[in-house]
Amino acid sequence: MSGRDVTIGEEGARFEHEPVMVEEVLARLEPERGGTYLDGTVGGGGHAAALLARSERARLWGVDRDPEAVEAARSRLTEFGDRASVRRADFRDLPEALGAEAGEIDDLAGVLLDLGISSHQIDTTARGFSFRPATPLDMRMGGTTGGRRPAADLLQEATEEELGTIFREYGEIRRWRRLAREVVRRRRTHPPRTSDDLVEAARAALGGRTGPGELAKVFQAVRIAVNEELEALERALPRLRDQLSSGGRYVAIAYHSLEDRRVKHAFKEWSRDCICPPELPVCRCRGEALGHELDRRPVSPTDEEVARNPRSRSARLRAWERA
Repeated sequence: MSGRDVTIGEEGARFEHEPVMVEEVLARLEPERGGTYLDGTVGGGGHAAALLARSERARLWGVDRDPEAVEAARSRLTEFGDRASVRRADFRDLPEALGAEAGEIDDLAGVLLDLGISSHQIDTTARGFSFRPATPLDMRMGGTTGGRRPAADLLQEATEEELGTIFREYGEIRRWRRLAREVVRRRRTHPPRTSDDLVEAARAALGGRTGPGELAKVFQAVRIAVNEELEALERALPRLRDQLSSGGRYVAIAYHSLEDRRVKHAFKEWSRDCICPPELPVCRCRGEALGHELDRRPVSPTDEEVARNPRSRSARLRAWERA
């Protein structure tokens, strides 16, 4: 099991994140086979370092849209020389985002997507991912200077209907209408700026005793909307599949049901011989499976890992192999 990623990042902050299910990931990617691997969410480089250390025959491309993660991963992977290359990019835009180097991630031996947010992003107050008091409402995975609008602007500018959709679909909030209405009511006189503003709106709409679990869903919903996370995943899943060589492995780790459901459905559909609607009398689709799932059920962290790293408890790993 790899140790915790610790790298000095922006303004001397420590980029600290413990990669989840490292041995389970390696068992499915099998770097001993050699070839080029893509870590589409390289973070601090924990999974990447473990993969490169496992086999000298493996090469790796690491990408991340977080500039702090890119800096940390480059530092972490220096020891592997030219076997590792790290670039700032959004995995949804691969391979085109790599420009002239895009051909180097063709015919991949494996792809890894460790979805969600890192401990570093959660723990860095300026990034605005947590509901700790006085945290700025930012939540941009691409960094505080990223091109996307921060959470504060989304909450101020979205219509009540749009906010309701965000809270219903991305947070699965039961009283989503009431919460959207409360955010709109409050912003007329007090534009949302910090976590306190959203927490107060949530408790006014959902009940004064609304606890961390429900607040986490509210903040998750806003974060997903800010970063267009589910749209990015749906776009990236088939695009990265098409970069795999025959026998190439695809591993995705999800941390909530919305992500896991999309990965599950994609892997299952790719593993079916026929995807035609039942009413069609003759098969008109591809007529054969693109590959198969490596596990009958999603893989969860061991009890020992959860005890050591409680943030890993919601992780679900799924793996697929191209025919």
